[in-house]
This record gives sequence, C-alpha cells and structure tokens, in this order.
Amino acid sequence: MVKQGKKYQEAVKLLDRRGVYSPQEAIELAKKMAYVKFDETVELHLRMGVDPRNASQQVRGVALLPHGLGKEVRILVFAQGEAERVAKEAGADFVGGDDLVKKIEGGWLDFDAAMATPDMMSKVGKLGKILGRRGLMPNPKSGTVVAAEDLPRVIGDARKGRVEFKLDRTAIIHVPLGKISFEDDKLLDNLTAIIEAVVKAKPSGAKGQYVKSATLTTSMGPGIRLDLKSTLVLSAS
Repeated sequence: MVKQGKKYQEAVKLLDRRGVYSPQEAIELAKKMAYVKFDETVELHLRMGVDPRNASQQVRGVALLPHGLGKEVRILVFAQGEAERVAKEAGADFVGGDDLVKKIEGGWLDFDAAMATPDMMSKVGKLGKILGRRGLMPNPKSGTVVAAEDLPRVIGDARKGRVEFKLDRTAIIHVPLGKISFEDDKLLDNLTAIIEAVVKAKPSGAKGQYVKSATLTTSMGPGIRLDLKSTLVLSAS
C-alpha cells in the first residue's frame, strides 16, 4: 500500500470516513481538504447496480455541464468534402480524413474530443484499439457520429462542457465535473447535470437498485461518500 504524505494525512483528518455527506457538504469539504498547488479536477464515481457483462444493462450517455470543465477542449473531427468545411467553420481544431488517421496511428493524440461523420467510420474503425482505450472513439450511441448538418451543434456542446460517461467492467462510472477552483454552486450545477443524465440513461434491463453508491473526490484527495438519497434527488430538482 502506498504511504500518503503529511499534507494528505492532515487533510484526511477533516473527513469522517464512516459518514456520508450531502452533495453541498461534500463539495465544501473537498475544497477544505485540497492541499496541492494545481487546480485539481473534481470527480464523481458511481457504483451501479447493473451487470456490465449483460448487453441489456449497459449504461452509457452524455452530460452537458452548464459550467464546463474548466479547461480548453481540443476538438478533432473526421470529415471530408462539405462536412470538412462545416467542421472548420464550426471551430473544430483538427479536421481531416486519411491524414488524421495516419497521424493517430503514428502515436499523435493531442486532442480531447473526437467525432466523425458516418461516411468516415469505415476509415476511423481501424483506430478502435487506440481511441477506445482513451474514451475518444466516435460512437453513434454517445452522439459523436453525426451528419454534417449537426456538426456545429455537437462541436459547440463539446466546447461548452460535454462529457461522456460509460459503465466500466467493474460496474462503476467515473466522470469529471469541474475544477476545485469553481464556485460551489457551479460544481453543484454540474453534478446535477451528470446525475440527471445517468438517471435518464437507465437501461431497460436494469433490475433492483440502479445506483448503489456515490463518491466525490479530487485528483489528489480522498473519496467523500455522498448521501445517496440527497444525491439522486438532484435529478428531480
């Protein structure tokens, strides 16, 4: 087990490891426990009551964060012809076809979000192992394979704070919701948007308790257990 430093040990004294906190309390506590000099990312981790091996119980979706993620988002679009022009005019940072595929195959990954038009997927498909591991593979289910006329909207959403979430093999969803420097109410708004999206994404095959536990944490901080009732009620507020 990795031994934590003195600053971490001092910070964790503020946390009741046996207790649970309302979303507002957890955000306030996360800020109090922040001890590093850089602007940490605040993250939400949800343990789901679904079977990740069952195709009818997969949880996947997109949340549009009203206050973004607090960082510049570099957007790549696989497109050609008229769609390439539309993507460039909509503000995509990188647009292309075969040239971008070869560049990525060579190890280049200096972008944060990727999307593609349907006609490009036969070429983009070969990048599945590279982009899939990093959550960057365009996918119709996540709304990142779109027609040319929809590119301005999707690019705009990505620029504002579009985050994808997906159930991992251990039945947990990990998703960022902003920076520790954000005002409390902005972090709460972003958290609410994520909870709403996850609840909306409940698969038809889900049985029993859908969300089993929720934890708020920062890049370097300890996990703060959220009171599940007051967290899930955010989706109805």
